[in-house]
Amino acid sequence: MTDTNTRRRTRGGGGAARRAERTAVSVETARYIERNIPNFEILTPEALEIIETNAETVLAEIGVNFVNNPGALKLWQDAGAEIIGERVRIPRGLARKLCATAPSRFTQHARNPARNVEIGGNTLVCAPVYGPPFVRDLDGGRRYATMEDFRKFVKLGYMSKWLHHSGGTVCEPTDVPVNKRHLDMLLAHMTLSDKPFMGSVTDPSRAQDSVEMCEILFGKQFVQENTVMTSLINVNSPLTFDDVMMGALEVYARNNQACIVSPFIVGGAMAPVSVAGTLTQVLAEVLAGIAYSQLVRPGAPVIFGAFVTSIDMNSGAPTFGTPEATQILSGAGQLARRMGLPFRSGGGLCASKLPDAQAAYESANTLNAALLGGVNFMLHSCGWLEGGLVSSFEKFVMDADQLGVLHKLAEGVAVDQNAQAMEAIAEVGPGGHYLGCEHTQANFKSAFWRSEVFDYKPFETWDEEGSRDTQTLASKRVAYQLANYQQPALDPEIASALEAYVADKKASMPDAFM
Repeated sequence: MTDTNTRRRTRGGGGAARRAERTAVSVETARYIERNIPNFEILTPEALEIIETNAETVLAEIGVNFVNNPGALKLWQDAGAEIIGERVRIPRGLARKLCATAPSRFTQHARNPARNVEIGGNTLVCAPVYGPPFVRDLDGGRRYATMEDFRKFVKLGYMSKWLHHSGGTVCEPTDVPVNKRHLDMLLAHMTLSDKPFMGSVTDPSRAQDSVEMCEILFGKQFVQENTVMTSLINVNSPLTFDDVMMGALEVYARNNQACIVSPFIVGGAMAPVSVAGTLTQVLAEVLAGIAYSQLVRPGAPVIFGAFVTSIDMNSGAPTFGTPEATQILSGAGQLARRMGLPFRSGGGLCASKLPDAQAAYESANTLNAALLGGVNFMLHSCGWLEGGLVSSFEKFVMDADQLGVLHKLAEGVAVDQNAQAMEAIAEVGPGGHYLGCEHTQANFKSAFWRSEVFDYKPFETWDEEGSRDTQTLASKRVAYQLANYQQPALDPEIASALEAYVADKKASMPDAFM
């Protein structure tokens, strides 16, 4: 079947796919962001050198643990590292030398080539929330997520203009067995959207399932020669690489699929309370993780990840949108660029329980920091609530709407002849207005970014329409997008093969909920 799929992709998808494509409604998706603005660099050259030197000291003198993974220990030993039990001490310069084979930029292919994204350099790719076991909406409140909720989020992601990526575990569907839900989630991404997506990392076998399903969707040869998945590999901070995450990384690296190597740090609990100390640990962990991916397969695509929050010292709860988190994000971006690697951080992060003012302030702080800090892949761009425990339908569309602001800011300021508007200034002259002038008439449709969620109406109109707050408006936006969703075309043979694969895999094992 996979050889057939390879040929089918080469010749354009077959007659059935072309007929379906001609009758499908196209949903507008903005191209991934390309920055025409400078990055904010918070660390001096001296500070960067100190952090890099200290990270090398951590690797050489303290080391990192690769637990329950004798194969990894053997690879490290053969590469020249010192192995004591499960502790790997990496000589100065070795990890950085290994990381040099990782690409500085790569393409992640979507099944619709128009949705392909470039990750690295001056780009920013936005992907939705990842991992919450709960969902929330205005009608049903907070509840455990289901597979139906998951499918709704995939549809909303497909319908969101400013969202470039379908993501991965947009919520955790708790009504499906743990050992089988990754199959349903991947099938939803592959069939309900034509944007790029993420693979499963909860077990190496599930990563292999992800690769095999992509071979059905894209063709086996195409998968081996191109990157069609980006997947999240969290480091078990501090300084520990477990066998589950590393097993998934090994599967993806061997198959030329991208991994985000990302320390998961709550400052003060899993890393030092200081910004410089946290950045030192982040860099040490990323160096070790990415170097290992290159031991598995030199040239495997990777992303330098940094997910860092601080901790509330009174309650012990994580905090988001804080100035320290922005400092760490900006510094980590500089470290990633010095290594010539794509950078992942940011998102619409907040600790609020509702999509309220707290959520808006905290999310805006992180979204803007991600744009200015040089983030290339932004997971959790929309929908994150309650410290990542909840995927919110209303916040999903609120955040996805605000991603349009990032697109506008990233354009920079045009100074071409049209933008200079000298003819308009001359036409209007002193004391006039620009509403009817030729320049305004020619440019008004594209001159200003406009929200599709917020209310700009006069008070009287707003009052007559029920005095609706932003959450209410967002709820109506969710309903509108779901009502207008139309599934993107997919070759029926491929769709049937994917469904058969999922059915066969599920039938091959008993349900497991742990």
